[in-house]
Amino acid sequence: MSRAAQFAVFVAVAVAVLAAVHMYLWLRLVRDTALVTPWRQVASIGLAALAVSIPLSMGLGRMLPFPIAKHASAAPFVWMGAMVLLVFWFAAADLLRVGAHFAAKAAGSWFLSGHRLTIARAVAVAGLGVVAVLTGIAVHVGARTPAVHDLELRVPSLPRSMDGFTIVQISDLHIGESRDGAWVREVVDRVNDLKPDLVAITGDLVDASPGQLRSEVAPIGALVAPYGVYFVTGNHELYSGLAEWLPVFRELGLRVLRNERVSIGAGAESFDLLGVDDDAAHGADGERGPDLAKAAAGRDPNRAAVLLAHQPKVARDAAAYGVDVVLAGHTHGGQIWPFSALVRLQQPYLRGLYAVSARTRLYVTDGTGFWGPPMRLGTRNEIVRIVLRAG
Repeated sequence: MSRAAQFAVFVAVAVAVLAAVHMYLWLRLVRDTALVTPWRQVASIGLAALAVSIPLSMGLGRMLPFPIAKHASAAPFVWMGAMVLLVFWFAAADLLRVGAHFAAKAAGSWFLSGHRLTIARAVAVAGLGVVAVLTGIAVHVGARTPAVHDLELRVPSLPRSMDGFTIVQISDLHIGESRDGAWVREVVDRVNDLKPDLVAITGDLVDASPGQLRSEVAPIGALVAPYGVYFVTGNHELYSGLAEWLPVFRELGLRVLRNERVSIGAGAESFDLLGVDDDAAHGADGERGPDLAKAAAGRDPNRAAVLLAHQPKVARDAAAYGVDVVLAGHTHGGQIWPFSALVRLQQPYLRGLYAVSARTRLYVTDGTGFWGPPMRLGTRNEIVRIVLRAG
């Protein structure tokens, strides 16, 4: 399927989901509460406008100059996050209401049916209040400077001379929409201050075309590491025009690993670094997607190996190729709790450190930036410093 066809399918599904979600919110906020004229019309029109604002801002965000797109998308994206929280609130209330209905019926009580309107209004008012507070907290947390998360991993096959080798991982910066060049410079300065031996960027660096974002992405070129700065593609590179971005990434000094392997170090005092393309690339404009077999072809399985991949589900195959450490992103840790429950349906690994096998360890970062809502709840923006230990 071509990139254009993939994008068309994505848009169609997204619009259908948005329509269904806003209809559900209308039922709970307007119909069930029996709003009267003119509030009923105001609320109905408001929800319809909010529903339209999300895809409209995304579409315009890819056509307008970045500074304008950034401000135009702010309110719709905050609503997107609040909308998710409201849906979970009402879904939880509906489950409680169903359970209470059957319990009351079994007990021969008709209390709930006699107070249905009062309960619906109380749930709606409480939901709006709780979600407003949580949205404020989530926006505040999302705006924080990424914190440094330290992780030490033992790799028995790592040469003793490379004990203490430091990799700094950044992922899911999603430059564009709400993340600009000034923020990128701040991230780059924090990474350079850590003095890593190697920098790994595990996908979703950009969210629009080079024509819009080239100047905003430019500070990435200031990343410095003696063993290099490596990058693997994410699904958003596919959506943003991978063919156009690849030469830009290389001009900025990024070594793009596309289903390939490089040696880090000299001779026997080295380890293998592998990188695979994102899973979303399967069949898109001739792209192959992740090919771990190609990346590991001819590799000595007794050598230490680190794999960079955007989606963590690739780690399920990594153990068969003698990979010691897998670094991934993509999930954002769920970004806004309790959305993480839905992310788990698509990814077997959500966030943090996992033992995939006796040899293979996977770390899934919450991500350095965010996508869509400028919000985090129960997750964090992070820069990960991984120290490899021999023996």
